[in-house]
Amino acid sequence: MLSVISIMHSATVRRQCFMCQFLTKSDEQISFHCRDKVKAMFYHAYNSYLLHAYPLDELKPLSCSGMDTWGSFSLTLIDSLDTLLIMGNETEFMRAAEIILRTVKVDMNVNVSVFETNIRVIGGLLSAHMLSGRVKGMALEPGWPCSGPLLRLAERFIQKLMPAFKSATGMPYGTINLKHGLHPNETAITCTAGVALKALDSLWKLRSSLNLVGNHINVETGEWTATDAGIGAGVDSYFEYLAKAALLFQRPELMKQFKTYVKAINKYVRRDDWFVWISMTTGQLSMPIFQSLESFWPGVLALTGDVDDAQRIIYQYSQVIRQYGFPPEFFSLPKQEAVSKRAGYPLRPEFVESLYYVYRATKDPLLLEIAAEVVDAIEYSCRTKCGYATVVNAEFHSVEDRMESFFLAETTKYLYLLFDPDNFINADGTVARIIDTPNGQCIIDVKRCSLLAGGYIFNTEAHPLDPAIIYCCSAKRNSDLEMITRFENNIDLVALAGIFDETLHPFGISSYFENTEKHVNNGQNIKSENSLKQSSLTNPWLYDYIAVYDDRCLNCCWPTDFNNGNVPFRRFLNVIFAKHIYPSKGIHFIVGLTCFSTGDGIFEAIYEANWSNVYEIDATQKLASIDEISFNKFHYRRMAEVGYDVLLAPPLSYLSRFTGLGQVKPRSDDVQ
Repeated sequence: MLSVISIMHSATVRRQCFMCQFLTKSDEQISFHCRDKVKAMFYHAYNSYLLHAYPLDELKPLSCSGMDTWGSFSLTLIDSLDTLLIMGNETEFMRAAEIILRTVKVDMNVNVSVFETNIRVIGGLLSAHMLSGRVKGMALEPGWPCSGPLLRLAERFIQKLMPAFKSATGMPYGTINLKHGLHPNETAITCTAGVALKALDSLWKLRSSLNLVGNHINVETGEWTATDAGIGAGVDSYFEYLAKAALLFQRPELMKQFKTYVKAINKYVRRDDWFVWISMTTGQLSMPIFQSLESFWPGVLALTGDVDDAQRIIYQYSQVIRQYGFPPEFFSLPKQEAVSKRAGYPLRPEFVESLYYVYRATKDPLLLEIAAEVVDAIEYSCRTKCGYATVVNAEFHSVEDRMESFFLAETTKYLYLLFDPDNFINADGTVARIIDTPNGQCIIDVKRCSLLAGGYIFNTEAHPLDPAIIYCCSAKRNSDLEMITRFENNIDLVALAGIFDETLHPFGISSYFENTEKHVNNGQNIKSENSLKQSSLTNPWLYDYIAVYDDRCLNCCWPTDFNNGNVPFRRFLNVIFAKHIYPSKGIHFIVGLTCFSTGDGIFEAIYEANWSNVYEIDATQKLASIDEISFNKFHYRRMAEVGYDVLLAPPLSYLSRFTGLGQVKPRSDDVQ
């Protein structure tokens, strides 16, 4: 039975009292006051958890006791680790990390949520591991940041979750047993938010014709079991994953998917600056409600560059905050009031998360005032002698006996960072650290972000991850270093220009240099023949379709014609290699006309053997579109309007350069 205490004081009076402080203090004083107030809130909840609930998962703030919820691994302590460091408490961070490493067990016979374990436990451990390099006096392994005890503990949890991803679609099951793995009768239904990077492609392919997704899906069949489309519960973290994974792992295809969803959401789901729930297939309205989980949306829009839209939406959501002090779980848009049976506020962070992102992007002081109101509302309505309690009804401010771990992991963290502009998370991009690792030197703590919010990417549980560390310890970095080394040694200009795919054309300069003499026949010119071949990758009109002959220096240049038949391009590369590449390799080279790679031709005799009927070559100029140009007034016209392709006549033959044949033909007005 949940304990319930009713708190009936007027929220209006509460807000007026706090705003009086705003009217009598400077913005800087208010920021410092709120920062210290948030820190006090965090420690009141954190110390109460340690005193009354540890080693259980969560605190029960009314009965001053604890309970296991998500797996019985001291969840609140793990979730709080990086917040301790962000608030500057290095001593407690080291002590808590040592307790976790000594006591948390991975092989327990307990069913856990794949999604929650991933974002809270694994996310918390990874973040603490990455941030531990900032702690003075904390012993780090020689291989840090690519190794360490917190990282190994996170890896053990990851291994326990991996069997959940062995489904027909690649999307994970929702629940798994840490000791025994998947239960034979485990349901194949999972929420859309619980997908991993490899599963994103499967989910993208299962979107509807409206470019929308539902919120629950069968991971074996790929069948949608809940087809309501929106941006709230069951799908919110999926959209957040797309945007943040694109930034964290440098995957532009994921950002493209996210932008596609944004366009569809604005078209079908959005109503002014609110977002409703509709059918993912028909677009028919199903639920005209605002969910508090939707409050993350302005934040992710600001993160991806839609700052103006994000600011407009966060102001819309602030209407609910002005009414209740914090967002209720469900808010009816037609009635403009909380839905009675879903009017609670479980200390969720999504609204203050968006305040943080939009404020970092705009520096709008009004957003700080709104955040200060939220701080005061939580302090007034949720504080108990043993922590902070979940609100059952936002209208009457009644509370129940639960404090979720995300209050310490997210809500207090985002509020603290809002009022602490000098925090290392909020760095301005002027500094970074260079460290030595087993993979060589790495740059970490790179404070670079379009929002000047630091180089960290928060996961959906607000655990900051350093993309630089992830890249430093990844296999991609090693492959990139190998590529850079090859480029420095070979200066592979053709590959750099993307002219061919190395997997299809394995020829490389390194192998070429191995078979190249240091001094090449004193530059003796040897005549050779080469036929230009049509490339399947480019426009055939770029080529002359008769044989071309020219001079070359034997074994003295890159055989550039093997995959590209453009003579000027080959001549350009010939100069590059002659003046820049060969001299650095100690190879003496005299520039000929054009370098070719095969055969010895007879330049003078070739025309008699390869006479072509040039009149069969269509050199017609199609100029009908030019007649549309008006000389009475100047008018910009897009090439798509005039059909630039009809202006492209087939090229004249190579032979016509010598004979003059085929250069002029009657004009044709027909447009194909």
